[in-house]
Amino acid sequence: MAAAPNGFLLLDKPAGWSSHRVVSRVRKWLGTRKVGHAGTLDPMATGVLVVGVGPSTRLLTFAVGLGKTYTATIRLGASTPTDDADSAPDRFAQADRLAALDLERIEGALGSLRGDILQRPSAVSAIKVDGRRAYARVRAGEDVELDARPVTVSRFDVVSALRSSTAVAEDGAEHGVVDVDVVVDCSSGTYVRALARDLGNALGAFGHLTALRRTRVGDFPIDEALTVPDFDAHAPVPELITPAAAAAALLPTIEVSAEQAVQLRQGRFLAQSALSAPAAPEPYAAISGAERGEHCELVAVLDRRDDSFKSRVVFPA
Repeated sequence: MAAAPNGFLLLDKPAGWSSHRVVSRVRKWLGTRKVGHAGTLDPMATGVLVVGVGPSTRLLTFAVGLGKTYTATIRLGASTPTDDADSAPDRFAQADRLAALDLERIEGALGSLRGDILQRPSAVSAIKVDGRRAYARVRAGEDVELDARPVTVSRFDVVSALRSSTAVAEDGAEHGVVDVDVVVDCSSGTYVRALARDLGNALGAFGHLTALRRTRVGDFPIDEALTVPDFDAHAPVPELITPAAAAAALLPTIEVSAEQAVQLRQGRFLAQSALSAPAAPEPYAAISGAERGEHCELVAVLDRRDDSFKSRVVFPA
């Protein structure tokens, strides 16, 4: 009997798919129920989705907080209720505000949206308010304004010339707008559509997101991501990123011997003096096999306990 799949998949989420739909496709693709993902992408967005399979789903908690890179198109001159193109524009800038937009003014406004900032997430989001998703409250007709939260935007740069375009209101009227492409490096929890909204507000011209592509999650780049096969396609089963390789991309590693691997899997403590730990914050990934020139195996995720190491999560041999 073949071993159950275990590892990570990097997938390029298609436009129009929810992250949950991708997980459902992977379950069918690999013939297993134990599949999860780290870092939800909105249906409109494309790009890197980190998917865990089998016991490696327990590593996903360490992937959720990784930094991310996005490319995006921001439309200035109009806003939408969702801060992106999934809803129709409902407010439009005055013509003189739109005519005054140029790269110099935009660059000046970007300054306040870089660094450690407080960001108010979009009301139509998956954040829970008193146990219910914010988007569910909005759809039920409630007025929802989420509290601002700290995020870090280490890069927010314009990477294209301004392009004139038009936006259509719900009544069919056309309005002039300006599109611009940007690249964003940010911490986990940052909403790029909220950055688009806030950039438009800073310019006095409104703004929303019309395209979003995630090109990096931590050390996982888009050029290593696989295409999600259609439901009707008989796609070959992909080679997964091994649990050891996935853990090494997420955490500092400690090499353990075969005997120490057995001890950790039995729930025993290991003295710090018995292991060579890197000068990096915990937790650590305990890897076995490297010292013997064998295929590396993920043993456990370790925490420090006084002068010892203790397994937080143990992985099967």
